[in-house]
Amino acid sequence: MPDVLIFADTVRSPELRHEVPLATPDPMIYIERDGTRHVYAASLELPLLEEIGGLEVIPNEVLGLDDLIAEGYGFHEIDRELVLRACQHAGTEYVVVPRSFPLEAADHLRSNGIDVRADGEVFDRKRRQKTEAELEGIRRAVHVSERAYDRAREVLRDDRGVSSEDLRAEISRTLTDAGMRTPDIVIVSHGKQTAVGHEPGHGRIERGEPIVIDLYPQDPDSGCYSDMTRTLCVGEPPARLVEYQRLCVEVLERIRPAIRAGVTGAELFGLACDVFEREGFPTQRTKEPGEVLEEGFYHSLGHGVGLEIHELPLLGRTGQELVAGDVVAVEPGLYAKDFGGCCLEDLMLVTEDGCEVLTEYPYDLEP
Repeated sequence: MPDVLIFADTVRSPELRHEVPLATPDPMIYIERDGTRHVYAASLELPLLEEIGGLEVIPNEVLGLDDLIAEGYGFHEIDRELVLRACQHAGTEYVVVPRSFPLEAADHLRSNGIDVRADGEVFDRKRRQKTEAELEGIRRAVHVSERAYDRAREVLRDDRGVSSEDLRAEISRTLTDAGMRTPDIVIVSHGKQTAVGHEPGHGRIERGEPIVIDLYPQDPDSGCYSDMTRTLCVGEPPARLVEYQRLCVEVLERIRPAIRAGVTGAELFGLACDVFEREGFPTQRTKEPGEVLEEGFYHSLGHGVGLEIHELPLLGRTGQELVAGDVVAVEPGLYAKDFGGCCLEDLMLVTEDGCEVLTEYPYDLEP
């Protein structure tokens, strides 16, 4: 059996952050061999690494860091040589690495007799079942998202003429004040913009048009995200939006009791398509091969959430089997280019015999 090797930092690598629950921008070397978890790191990281427990922490000096510097090795030459020496120190000759493993380091290992194989699925499986610390981080991010929605609804209730930019600033301030990392894109779209996927939104929000707010802040302590979407409307919502919202709620109510370990994301996606197709809306299931769907239920039902905002399992045409410990974002939506759309998104924790809904927030269109 191959050993596990990761060479990365915990800020950019979800694979390493799962194994080493510590935020650090400097790279370290992680090796799993014969049940032992080795971490080779710079001296300034050692005290915090030793507090984690369950890790054999080894300073880079043991690998001859000082000698490499004295011999004139360059910055990146030192990195790849340390990875090789860590493998030799741990006694490994055959390793699996994540998809993002540096090609330069892999070439150096192979040229020195180490068999390196990229196998992203190994690391996907390791991260599917969330740790308690990861779940707590997701819950914190969910609660703060709900506070941000409360603030957005407050602002909209004032009905004094607000723009997407104004509302985005209020939401971002709420997330930041609560200690969350604000996502690069805080989606506050309105009107026809809401039918465009990942449109951030811009301009003055008018009465009677859909407003889609999609938030996915990151909890800095765990590195985990939440993901939540609600659709609102200032004033009397048009009948079309009311119907879209009713069908999205129906999908969520059908999906909730169907989620459990063993069901596939494709099966859940099919349940959502059943609802929308019954009412005559196109879905990815009914479109022609090669057709680009821009209206109706044009996206998948959702995805996993954790150390990445989009991760396995997928809830779509190729959706995988769910396992206990998965956290999934379920996000049915309906859209029309000449009108806009409605999307509702909840997070759910998969259990052996069901699910726990992590998002407890109303679906009301009224602010």
